[in-house]
Amino acid sequence: MLKALTAAVLAALPVPVLAQTGSELTARGPIGALHGTLLKPAAPGPVVLIVPGSGPTDRDGNNPLGVKAQPYKLLAEALAARGIASVRIDKRGLFGSKGAVADPNAVTIAGYADDIRSWVVAARTATGASCVWLLGHSEGGLVVLAAGHGPGICGHILVSASGRPLGTVIRDQLRANPANAPVLAQAEGALDSLEKGQRVDVSGLHPALANLFAPAVQDYLIDLFAYKPVELAAKLRTPMLIVQGSRDLQIGEGDARALAAARPDATLAIVPGVNHVLKNIGADGNRAANLASYGNPDLPVDPGVVDAVAGFVTKKR
Repeated sequence: MLKALTAAVLAALPVPVLAQTGSELTARGPIGALHGTLLKPAAPGPVVLIVPGSGPTDRDGNNPLGVKAQPYKLLAEALAARGIASVRIDKRGLFGSKGAVADPNAVTIAGYADDIRSWVVAARTATGASCVWLLGHSEGGLVVLAAGHGPGICGHILVSASGRPLGTVIRDQLRANPANAPVLAQAEGALDSLEKGQRVDVSGLHPALANLFAPAVQDYLIDLFAYKPVELAAKLRTPMLIVQGSRDLQIGEGDARALAAARPDATLAIVPGVNHVLKNIGADGNRAANLASYGNPDLPVDPGVVDAVAGFVTKKR
């Protein structure tokens, strides 16, 4: 049966320690180095690798499409205060890792998973840890599931991660917004084709769909849509934590519970009032307040998220 985080576990968390300044860390990439930031407390402890979500999301959790909430940086700092080291990374082809591949769009989930295994080696070397916890946020949850349970991996932490195939997630998100009604039929037709492994001719699509189904990303979408997160979760034998906010506009509690059902020994933490960028907007927070938090780096990551992650990796040591 599912295990719940208890007050006793949270009370056993380490006494806060002063974190060192983050330092640049590199790992071997396909044709050039992958880059990230190591934040290491003064005393040795667990090490968490923070894997970003979809699109051009950087190591801090920001992206040029309007997300400035820096959830990964804030999470890393909060974990460091609990004696937990972290490595947060730029994906191949983007930001500091731009030189790791020639084309940032010519990527696959398997390629990202290879990078995670490379980061595990680099993080262990830099910290002396025997193993590293993989924390994947949003689409990063799928990446860490695909990375498997090889040498040096302590376990898997899925934060705001989908239990549905990503094509289904996009379809459900489009359907949930009434403003998409004029383009919904075209969007669903494109999704159907990509899920069958067939590229889409965008010349006849509404301009509003141009970015979503851009030809440059279609091969990646075809690869992405083929993965079934619950099947990957069921195959893993490492410890697993599933963290989901109750006010997430992109991923729902149903996703977290589906993943947990696939791994009945997992720890499931539903955090009240928390949204997709790990900020607490309150139980009654409306959509406008929810979206506004995506641009607010001054709002901290919710303590409940930090408690769940810190309690899990500390207990499992």
